[in-house]
Amino acid sequence: MPGLIAIVGRPNVGKSALFNRIVGRRIAIVHNEPGVTRDRISAEAEWQGHPFTLVDTGGIGLLRGEKAGEAIVKAAIEQVGLAVEAANVIVFVVNVQEGIVPLDREVAQRLRRSGKPVLVAVNKVDTSRAETSALEFTQLGFEKVFPVSAIHGEGIDDLMGAAMPLLPASERASPTPETDTAAPAGALEPPKLAIVGRPNVGKSSLINALTQSERVIVSPIPGTTRDAVDVPFEVETDGERQRYILIDTAGIRKTRSVSDSIEFFSVKRAEESIARCDLAILVLDAEAGILEQDKKVADRIVEQHKACIVVVNKWDLMEETVRAAREEEIERRRKKENPYGPKSMTTLSEFGAWVQEYLFFLDYAPVIFTSAKSGFHLDRLLEAVRYVAAQLQQKIPTAILNRTLHDAVERRQPVSSHGHRLKFFYATQVRRAPPTFLLFVNRDELFSAQYKKYLADQMRRAFGYEGCPLLLVPKSRPQTIEPVRKFRKRRKTESEKPRRRRST
Repeated sequence: MPGLIAIVGRPNVGKSALFNRIVGRRIAIVHNEPGVTRDRISAEAEWQGHPFTLVDTGGIGLLRGEKAGEAIVKAAIEQVGLAVEAANVIVFVVNVQEGIVPLDREVAQRLRRSGKPVLVAVNKVDTSRAETSALEFTQLGFEKVFPVSAIHGEGIDDLMGAAMPLLPASERASPTPETDTAAPAGALEPPKLAIVGRPNVGKSSLINALTQSERVIVSPIPGTTRDAVDVPFEVETDGERQRYILIDTAGIRKTRSVSDSIEFFSVKRAEESIARCDLAILVLDAEAGILEQDKKVADRIVEQHKACIVVVNKWDLMEETVRAAREEEIERRRKKENPYGPKSMTTLSEFGAWVQEYLFFLDYAPVIFTSAKSGFHLDRLLEAVRYVAAQLQQKIPTAILNRTLHDAVERRQPVSSHGHRLKFFYATQVRRAPPTFLLFVNRDELFSAQYKKYLADQMRRAFGYEGCPLLLVPKSRPQTIEPVRKFRKRRKTESEKPRRRRST
């Protein structure tokens, strides 16, 4: 495990801006409103060849109008405590423009009790006068104080230069000519699993249940999660450890319901998480059923051509209702009352078929019923993740692919259009994730959406691809050049035709 550096401090001192600057990309949401960051946001980073994990935390301290007993406030403070406990080095961020405030002294006292090495980053030092003012923060009792500007990147080299020697020695060993620092052959990055859905369907609870920890903040208040939080996760199956990255996202709500800029950026990060993930886990609420916004989130997954698993969460709240419906169905059949009446759904397979019927454009995705609270069917969810991730990586041999398509075309010929019929010449797989197949045809405009779906269904029947979208890309084969003999024969025939005499 690489060393861990935690960034802490009171609200609105620039912790997230410093986090983004060190990592080198915009991960945490940066906003001038205090209290934006709540969860622990971690990222794998590297400084001058030395890898480490950087963690951004929520602000320590209460904001105006907040109470210490509030669930979100309490959980955010607990997240900071967990980050400090796991850290090898702590970067304590303060604001030079506001000077030392009582809350800075309170945070400093907490950090001293941790016994961890602490570096003070005096942020927002943009002028020489501000750099002189940074010396004031030596009063906090820490030896190493560094004036920095997270926005402009000033002073970051000195700060990180002091932090790196404090990390575990094994992680700081510089590479030697005898050491092969390249990744082992065939090594792949862990698949990224984006947990997405509308607000308050249990996305964060699901991540905590899978990781068996309070990794992200859970609250019944919609909008608790703001950033897209990457959570490393390992699971052992058949004696092998498989690694994944779980991405907790903010609830994607209707555009007109987004009330402020923070929520706007949260929704954007959630949508970006769909774009960068390998597999999207769409979470639904069992009690609420499938709402219009659920369909819109599913549509975004389809637009990005992502593999998908549909999870119907909070199934524990439906068990009693389903049990009563099943008993009623059995009693009705026993008494033979209205045998031709509508049949109620009483099994998971019937509910699964109902979900796929409503999300017909996502019918390739398996449906898993779970309860993050009770742990119901979490093992089935992990098995589905493993299976779909494996399906996503399969490569179909070209000969078998063409034989399968040839048989499918023989069974059902494409419909002709304007006197022309679609002809297939050759097919090959050009990409694995998403599975993409290039089909050479006589005229690509004849490849209708209905026939494309038919071929995709036949390929699923032959190769599986459960949970994976299939992209069939038609390409017109270029016109062949006319043979030389035929061209010469045509010219000879034209030369033998009698020529008309010109009238004088």
